[in-house]
Amino acid sequence: MLEYSDLKTNLRRAFAKDLPASVVVFLVALPLCMGVAIASGVPPALGLITGIVGGIVVGALSGAPLQVSGPAAGLTVLIWDIVNRHGLKALGVIVLFAGVLQIIAGLMQLGQWFRAISPAVVHGMLAGIGILIISSQIHVLVDDAPRGSSLQNILSIPEAFRKGMVPVDGSSHHLAAALGVITILLIAAWSFVPKKLKLIPAPLLAVAVATLLAALFNLPIKNVEVNSNLLSAVQWPTMETLGLLWQGPILGAGLAVALIASAETLLCTTAVDRMHQGPRANYNQELFAQGVGNSICGLLGALPMTGVIVRSSANVGAGAQTRLSTMMHGGWILACVVLLPSVLSLIPTTSLAAILVYTGFKLVSPKVIRELARFGRAEVFIYGATVIGIISTNLLEGVLIGLGLSLLKLLYTFSHLEVDLETRPDSNRAVLTLKGAATFIRLPKLAAALESVPRGAELHLDIEQLEYIDHACLDLLAGWKEQSAEAGGNLVMDWDKLFIKNQRKPLIGERAASQPQLALEGGA
Repeated sequence: MLEYSDLKTNLRRAFAKDLPASVVVFLVALPLCMGVAIASGVPPALGLITGIVGGIVVGALSGAPLQVSGPAAGLTVLIWDIVNRHGLKALGVIVLFAGVLQIIAGLMQLGQWFRAISPAVVHGMLAGIGILIISSQIHVLVDDAPRGSSLQNILSIPEAFRKGMVPVDGSSHHLAAALGVITILLIAAWSFVPKKLKLIPAPLLAVAVATLLAALFNLPIKNVEVNSNLLSAVQWPTMETLGLLWQGPILGAGLAVALIASAETLLCTTAVDRMHQGPRANYNQELFAQGVGNSICGLLGALPMTGVIVRSSANVGAGAQTRLSTMMHGGWILACVVLLPSVLSLIPTTSLAAILVYTGFKLVSPKVIRELARFGRAEVFIYGATVIGIISTNLLEGVLIGLGLSLLKLLYTFSHLEVDLETRPDSNRAVLTLKGAATFIRLPKLAAALESVPRGAELHLDIEQLEYIDHACLDLLAGWKEQSAEAGGNLVMDWDKLFIKNQRKPLIGERAASQPQLALEGGA
């Protein structure tokens, strides 16, 4: 048991590392909170509120102490659609409902289940989100507004490029585009600088340079609008807005936010766990903490939150030791908004859009397709179908398409059995090769092959490519062995190996691609 003096020393050492780490995370989080809010179609203050709640409240309750929570790029598409369909006032009750669902799920110990999503679907979801972020934020990057739908955003990208390159009617689109491109180039180039300089976060440096250039040359471009009074941005729930919860579309939107935010959070939790040697995460506690945070954000009318990998990795990389770092970063955001709102209003909108465009490109990673191809064409097909589904419909429906295809693939895997019988009359011998999963569903097919074996023949069973066999098929083989022995036949096989295949988990589980935690590093 630690003595009081030892405990005091350990706490002092932890604080000495947590304090500078919290500043680093704050500097990374500040532009991202505002950028995610703008991409979601809401005032930047609502993103900052979520960052504050994610730091102070969720940081205190989190089951993953070094994980940082806040508004995430992965939810921008869904929130933008919600705001456009149901209005900003409905956002609060939707996020509140999602938070309550997360609290219930955490209390019911369902944390691990939210991680049980096919890697192909998660990668497809991230790529689809990346494409939609790029297609919408390219318009914001040139000081234009996103179009009415994701397809319209994609189809009008050439128009955005034209506005960004050619001055039209005395507009300043080309100036905003130039500043946005400078922001992206600075972020990309920062990965090549010496390690000591990387203590300055790339997004912060890029935004600072863009802000300085815009002020120095007095560029006529749009700046971020931040409320001088943070409370004025709060959207308190009313009886009218709470009554929206009885509407099916509102409930569906809340369920979508809860599912996607939970999956993204817990994948991030797994990734953060791999980055440090401290205590392992408690997934159920983390899910509960996220629910509390989202419930508070819902009451305030702010954006929903998730665990976010870029801020979390910055936290771990900066040497954070305890949850105090995460909590303090939320305090720094609050202090900045209260004390320096005029400074935030100098930031060009195009620079925040540029950060998200860069984030979108990181989410759309071509190497993922090569990784998935190692596990079969079906995984690549599910990935592609999820991406296309998200682009052509919406985020939730696209993910559901991917999940549906994953279930169909699973059913096919467990019901597919190839049976090849080769008879050799000259030696009174036969070879039966089984490939796939021998379950009761395919028992008639296996029985038909056994009935085709010549009477009195010696049957050799090849199970090298057999992934799984259930009790029904084992019983059939044992019964056939006894019957064939009466006619002078025999069944030759490795019974021990066969029973091992019966008792072990199907190989499909072993061959599944690892969960794509690292793919989330492209996210905000």
